[in-house]
Amino acid sequence: MKRGTSGRFETRRVAGEQVRAFVPRKLPPDPAVVLDGALQLLLEQALLGLGRLDSLSTLLPDTSLFLYTYVRKEAVLSSQIEGTQSSLSDLLLFELESAPGVPVGDVIEVSNYVGAMNHGLKRLRGGFPLCNRLIREIHGILLSRGRGSEKEPGEFRTSQNWVGGTRPGNATFVPPPPESVAECMANLERFLHAKRNTAPSLIKAGLAHVQFESIHPFLDGNGRVGRLLITFLLCHAHVLREPILYLSLYLKQHRDEYYRLLNKVRSEGEWENWLAFFLRGVHETADGAVSTAQKLVALFEEDRASIEQGGRAAGSALRVHQVLKERPITSLQEVCRKARISFPAASSGMGLLEDRGVVTELTGKRRNRLFSYRRYLAILNEGTEPL
Repeated sequence: MKRGTSGRFETRRVAGEQVRAFVPRKLPPDPAVVLDGALQLLLEQALLGLGRLDSLSTLLPDTSLFLYTYVRKEAVLSSQIEGTQSSLSDLLLFELESAPGVPVGDVIEVSNYVGAMNHGLKRLRGGFPLCNRLIREIHGILLSRGRGSEKEPGEFRTSQNWVGGTRPGNATFVPPPPESVAECMANLERFLHAKRNTAPSLIKAGLAHVQFESIHPFLDGNGRVGRLLITFLLCHAHVLREPILYLSLYLKQHRDEYYRLLNKVRSEGEWENWLAFFLRGVHETADGAVSTAQKLVALFEEDRASIEQGGRAAGSALRVHQVLKERPITSLQEVCRKARISFPAASSGMGLLEDRGVVTELTGKRRNRLFSYRRYLAILNEGTEPL
């Protein structure tokens, strides 16, 4: 459907250059999005995928084991889109108190992302509404340390920003002027909570994501907050019980198309094409998460069967294995603390896991050794290679 531009352009002078800042119209689109046969089919497929994903709790013996590392994989991927080079292993090592000296830099940003995500979900589960105050809180944690910490964490911007290019004059996109940000975000908040808005929650999430990215209300971190917003919206609407859908891998793999479609919404109002892309991403991502969970369940069962053949050390080794399912990079000290076993028992159990090829020792040292659940990390690392 041809709607024309989905907002208005205001000519401004920024840093001595004349630019056209885009101010999006309030949601929902006018005329309304048409869920024709093709788009309706994509919506149904995406909802089926989310249903399978939401039933993971019946597949996994402990959903929290999967969530711990899956959330961290998302943090790595979402931060990579913004230019960081950290790996999942970097983050897990950074979080391990017994592994001092891990290089910080980019990994701090990824750790902030985990903190922001956990804070938002805790607030939602406590009954706090998904509102601009919560979005600012999340942003405040996201930029609390490291790069961007000087860019007004937790506050809507009071100066002009831009996307792409080296200066405002050659930017690929210039968001609304700072004095328009508060009104734009208030309109977005009203859209999220409007009772007369009967659009399916997935459609609403797709619309809200584009609107947030077009407003770009912060000086830094907008992409990461915008991607988190999708997951928060689906949890808030009870489409998902757990925060287990993350589109960063899909958006990373289709980065150029993603940005092209965002611009098409702004310049021509092509919401349907964007939503088709978004719904395909939800379906593909949900299927990928289910597949990952299935691989992990099979791995855990295979390794448990192998460990049980290990003779007298098998009992200790199974308790070590349980810790590794929670923390796939760990130390013997951490195993003792979490499994509540003695150091000799932890050492004996870990030795059996090494012999069975379940773990790999990372340091090459005799003291303060670190162990990696190799195949577990290999499954989770799929797609996290730095850009």
